[in-house]
Amino acid sequence: MAISPLDGRYKTGMSALFDDNEKLRSWLEVEVALARAHVKLGAMPKEAADEIAQAAKKVELSRVEEIEAEIHHDLMAMVRALSEKCPKHGGFVHLGATSYDIEDTASALVLSRAISMLEKRLTETKSILGKLALSHKNTVCIGRTHGQHAVPTTYGMKFAIWYCEICRDLERLSEAKRQISFGKMSGATGTMATFGKDGMRLQEMVMASLKLSSAPVSNQVVQRDRHAQVLFSLALCASALEKIAKEIRNLQRTEIMEVAEPFSAKQVGSSTMPQKRNPHKCERVCSLARRVRSNVQVALENIALEHERDLTNSANERFIFAESFILTDYMASQMNGILSGLQFFPENIRRNLEFSGGLVLAERVMIELAKRGMGRQEAHEMLRNCSIEAFNSKKGLLTILLLKKEVGKLISKRELEALFDYSGYIGLAPQIVEKAVTGN
Repeated sequence: MAISPLDGRYKTGMSALFDDNEKLRSWLEVEVALARAHVKLGAMPKEAADEIAQAAKKVELSRVEEIEAEIHHDLMAMVRALSEKCPKHGGFVHLGATSYDIEDTASALVLSRAISMLEKRLTETKSILGKLALSHKNTVCIGRTHGQHAVPTTYGMKFAIWYCEICRDLERLSEAKRQISFGKMSGATGTMATFGKDGMRLQEMVMASLKLSSAPVSNQVVQRDRHAQVLFSLALCASALEKIAKEIRNLQRTEIMEVAEPFSAKQVGSSTMPQKRNPHKCERVCSLARRVRSNVQVALENIALEHERDLTNSANERFIFAESFILTDYMASQMNGILSGLQFFPENIRRNLEFSGGLVLAERVMIELAKRGMGRQEAHEMLRNCSIEAFNSKKGLLTILLLKKEVGKLISKRELEALFDYSGYIGLAPQIVEKAVTGN
């Protein structure tokens, strides 16, 4: 029975990278690389490395767990299980290494692979957002600031903003992958004493064969600022996805209902209210983002280990890496489905745009009056008073302004009416979207 929802509800292809079998395989991958390096340096016969490489394919997780139950050391349990499969050269297994030479180097492999997988998922998100931005660059809607109607904008602007943020997330992930792709083979306190004069060469050989970089200096562990950077990058990705989900949720409110996440024919919104169409997928994304962000605090606390290391990072890292990656990947997967099937309600978009009776175009009239000779502050004050009058009288702002002689002296009726065309006050929104998405 699954205890964690990561094993069921939120499971994605990312999950396989963090299961116990994959962890074991990554450890064995490093052990084989270590053996091969020893051969090149003349510290181990080639036959021993060949036997270790073949034995690594036969080690079973069940045997490792059986040994661990006896000795209470997971890495050493792997070493013994691997040695058992090497009847001739088992004594060469793990030669000169400390546990975290293997564990941290293997973690670098797993985390860099996990980032690559997430990059593919978010590249899909970016693509969907880019297409939505371009297709809706002229879809005029009301902009909102402080929860109030502001001035018109376009849906293309919303999508372009999200598109650019995902682009930045991908850039940050790329840098995090570069920073985490460092391993070590330097012994108990990082001095390489067990490897002798060839320690630096051996480390370089091991890392080169694993396509990793060598930590320039380490103690018993690779320093945890690298890992914290990875989790912080994931938290930024999760927050970007939450940002999108939160906006969709708000725009799906009954009284707004401009867009909505997909809702299948047989989907149930509530156990008691048959009419409900809850944005539950977006709400789930927002909920999980909080969990991903919370793991950053743990990763930051792992940086300040005592002396050459203590074990206070170990237990929590069994949770935070897998959890943060799997949840972020799940969130991105959900968001890709939401965005791909996003529903638009043009009649509601138009209704909300016109809801204020033209008040949202007060800025446009103010600017035009200022251009025609009225002082900017005077124009602002007049429009403020006219807006209050329009709101209280429930008459449109255009109606109120047409009665103002000071306005009529500067702007004709036809020109004033033209200023109340909502689509004419979106500035350079279409061009901004084009440039943001295509670069042109």
